[in-house]
Amino acid sequence: MAGDQKAKAKKEQAKGKVKEAVGRAVGNERMEAEGRAAQSKGDARQAKEKTKDVFKH
Repeated sequence: MAGDQKAKAKKEQAKGKVKEAVGRAVGNERMEAEGRAAQSKGDARQAKEKTKDVFKH
Protein backbone atom coordinates (compact mmCIF):
# COMPACT_ATOMS: atom_id res chain seq x y z
CA MET A 1 0.00 0.00 0.00
CA ALA A 2 2.75 2.46 0.90
CA GLY A 3 4.50 1.84 -2.42
CA ASP A 4 1.25 2.54 -4.21
CA GLN A 5 0.87 5.87 -2.40
CA LYS A 6 4.48 6.83 -3.14
CA ALA A 7 3.93 6.12 -6.83
CA LYS A 8 0.73 8.15 -6.76
CA ALA A 9 2.65 11.07 -5.22
CA LYS A 10 5.31 10.92 -7.93
CA LYS A 11 2.62 10.75 -10.63
CA GLU A 12 0.84 13.82 -9.19
CA GLN A 13 4.11 15.73 -9.07
CA ALA A 14 4.96 14.85 -12.68
CA LYS A 15 1.49 15.71 -13.97
CA GLY A 16 1.64 19.01 -12.10
CA LYS A 17 5.00 19.91 -13.63
CA VAL A 18 3.73 19.17 -17.12
CA LYS A 19 0.52 21.10 -16.58
CA GLU A 20 2.42 24.07 -15.17
CA ALA A 21 4.85 24.07 -18.11
CA VAL A 22 2.04 23.86 -20.68
CA GLY A 23 0.14 26.63 -18.92
CA ARG A 24 3.22 28.82 -18.95
CA ALA A 25 3.89 28.05 -22.63
CA VAL A 26 0.39 28.95 -23.79
CA GLY A 27 -0.03 31.84 -21.36
CA ASN A 28 -2.84 30.21 -19.37
CA GLU A 29 -2.42 31.34 -15.77
CA ARG A 30 -5.20 29.07 -14.48
CA MET A 31 -3.58 25.95 -15.94
CA GLU A 32 -0.23 27.03 -14.53
CA ALA A 33 -1.77 27.48 -11.06
CA GLU A 34 -3.50 24.09 -11.29
CA GLY A 35 -0.15 22.52 -12.12
CA ARG A 36 1.49 24.09 -9.09
CA ALA A 37 -1.42 22.87 -6.93
CA ALA A 38 -1.02 19.30 -8.23
CA GLN A 39 2.69 19.43 -7.47
CA SER A 40 1.97 20.63 -3.95
CA LYS A 41 -0.54 17.85 -3.44
CA GLY A 42 2.04 15.32 -4.59
CA ASP A 43 4.66 16.86 -2.30
CA ALA A 44 2.31 16.62 0.66
CA ARG A 45 1.46 12.99 -0.10
CA GLN A 46 5.17 12.16 -0.41
CA ALA A 47 5.96 13.88 2.90
CA LYS A 48 3.16 11.93 4.60
CA GLU A 49 4.54 8.65 3.28
CA LYS A 50 8.07 9.51 4.40
CA THR A 51 6.77 10.33 7.87
CA LYS A 52 4.93 7.01 8.02
CA ASP A 53 8.16 5.23 7.00
CA VAL A 54 10.09 6.94 9.81
CA PHE A 55 7.64 5.74 12.44
CA LYS A 56 7.56 2.18 11.07
CA HIS A 57 11.18 1.58 12.01
